[in-house]
Amino acid sequence: MTDMVNTEYVLIENDADLKKIIPELERESAIGVDLEADSMFHYQEKVCLVQISTQRLNLLIDPLSVKDLSPLAPVFADPRVRKILHGSDYDIRSLYRDFGMEVHSLFDTQIAARFLGLRETGLASLLQEKFNVSSDKKYQKKDWSQRPLPAPMLQYGVQDTFHLLPLAGILERELMEKGRLFCVEEECELLSRVRPNSSRKRPFFSNFKGAAKLDPRSLAVLEKILSFRDQEAKRRDCPHYKVLGNKPIIEIVRIKPVTKNGLSGIKDLSRKQIDRMGKSLIEKVREGLSLSEEMLPVYPKKVWKRLKSKERARVKELKSWRDRLGGEWGVDPAVICTNAQIEAIAIENPGKPENMGSIKGVRKWQIKLFAPDICKVLQETD
Repeated sequence: MTDMVNTEYVLIENDADLKKIIPELERESAIGVDLEADSMFHYQEKVCLVQISTQRLNLLIDPLSVKDLSPLAPVFADPRVRKILHGSDYDIRSLYRDFGMEVHSLFDTQIAARFLGLRETGLASLLQEKFNVSSDKKYQKKDWSQRPLPAPMLQYGVQDTFHLLPLAGILERELMEKGRLFCVEEECELLSRVRPNSSRKRPFFSNFKGAAKLDPRSLAVLEKILSFRDQEAKRRDCPHYKVLGNKPIIEIVRIKPVTKNGLSGIKDLSRKQIDRMGKSLIEKVREGLSLSEEMLPVYPKKVWKRLKSKERARVKELKSWRDRLGGEWGVDPAVICTNAQIEAIAIENPGKPENMGSIKGVRKWQIKLFAPDICKVLQETD
């Protein structure tokens, strides 16, 4: 196995140098793209490095030094320039969140790998399999907001994009041989439209694992503590988990201690944390306990639509068909059809292939390849 070797790159740290390189990017038919962020080190995560590789050039663009990244926007939006990314959901959202950039003509190598039935679809695994190159991921969780960035981190940053173009070429040829390229292209087109989650104000407990099982009084205590944690994380400019982890929080909610001594037996809550935040935590517990009954929060219950017996039978047969086809294709059955798509099809019971286009979530490629078979399964089930 070959270790990563040093790769030449150009570090761009000012607006003038970025503008100079744009014509070069506009002439390319495809570019490899990756981002590094600081989500493990700051309250508000941000993009700290943009890596771009062409056939001739590797660029590391420092958005903490370059004041205006808008010259890149037309390149990312240009459908004539293919953007090669890997596992791009987070990157697409981050580019839009931080810079208002949209990515068109996306080719995601992870999606491609899934449609080829590759067991390991992480980039490091693909680089080992296709190029016999080992990738050291120790810098993945480093603080990318530090400046200056050490040379090994910059070298790490360029490696992923350096291999994206040849990797995409290999995967694309394999997809064409199997007749699945158009499937991946549609999935990539849909992925390119994802956007950051809405900043609409929601209770903190709505994203807390286990909150749905709590009674209203415990939910009130949880919300008070989570709100305190958020304020503290913002004040200290660090992620929530560095203030207080979820395990001690749920234990505090369960016990509801009203004195600092009551905090001492809680697992994963250190003496240092008790000394630093104990008084505030107790205050928040008391605030939650003192809320009037009518002010107590209620966890919003999901409305589950109970399937009728015929619909359940259709789901069962469609899953059997999907699993068989997944075996024939050599892919995860979910690539063929997700459970959500199967339920939607079972409920709609389209009858004819031409009726499947109106079913929410069903792809065009699925209709083209599977509509007659799906309708046949449904007819035989009914």
